[in-house]
Amino acid sequence: MARPLRIEFPGALYHVTARGNNKSTIYRDRQDRLAFLDIFTQIVDRYNWLCHAYCLMDNHYHLVIETPEANLSYGMRQLNGVYTQRYNRRHRSVGHLLQGRFKSIIVDKESYLLELCRYVVLNPVRAGMTGDPQTWDWSSYGATAGLGAVPAFLTTHWLLSQFAPEKRDAQQAYRVFVHDGIEQDESPWRHLSGRFILGDHRFVEHVRGLMDEGESLREVPRQDRLVGRPPLSELFAASEDRRDKTRRNRLISDAHVTHGYSLSEIGNYLDLHYSTISKLLKDVEARETRNKNSQFKT
Repeated sequence: MARPLRIEFPGALYHVTARGNNKSTIYRDRQDRLAFLDIFTQIVDRYNWLCHAYCLMDNHYHLVIETPEANLSYGMRQLNGVYTQRYNRRHRSVGHLLQGRFKSIIVDKESYLLELCRYVVLNPVRAGMTGDPQTWDWSSYGATAGLGAVPAFLTTHWLLSQFAPEKRDAQQAYRVFVHDGIEQDESPWRHLSGRFILGDHRFVEHVRGLMDEGESLREVPRQDRLVGRPPLSELFAASEDRRDKTRRNRLISDAHVTHGYSLSEIGNYLDLHYSTISKLLKDVEARETRNKNSQFKT
């Protein structure tokens, strides 16, 4: 079964979600929600996380987490595991509470954190569970807007600093910002790249460069491993003269080996059979091997 690709580095920001198994409820009552937040408080403290926003729904949750120490997986494993144990013990149930592994999207903080935090606290409104985020007790909206106490695990400084230097002014501007989002249909996911990166082209390239090539990627979905790669039209743009077969063949090798395009994808673009592409790749490999051997002899 394909597993989600985890990219972790100091200072990374994530939107994290987990859902109930078979879409079942993961919080039956107020006590369950308080238990989850109690565990989350301990995890944030233990792993030195920064939580910018959160929302607990009925069968899933949303967290916006910044990880100064590149330890998202460790903390999430602890959070979901401990909460499942406590839930099962309280309700005398067994088995998996959550559906598979948690889902995480890595986010460009400077470009998308504001919009993402608004998206998270408006989940109950979009779901038709309330008409006003202020009436939903299980999100960060009230604390950030200055309408309630700020829990120990929540940090509001960065978010409010984007609106005004004075706290009260910032909280008021934040309330307006969130309510303006109720009338907007656009989602931050419209800019998602490869299912797990939210950012512009430069951010996508930065994240690609941080992918750990040392880990086994065979179980990782192909579209996740190859996120942000240039299109074939861009790769072959440097060789408009198709008669230059040597250069074309080097570009074919680069498209396949470096960027992961299949033989069929390359063949369809160049109007060549995939078996021809395979032969050309073998020719390039053989030529490179001969060149290396000749260098060693000299």
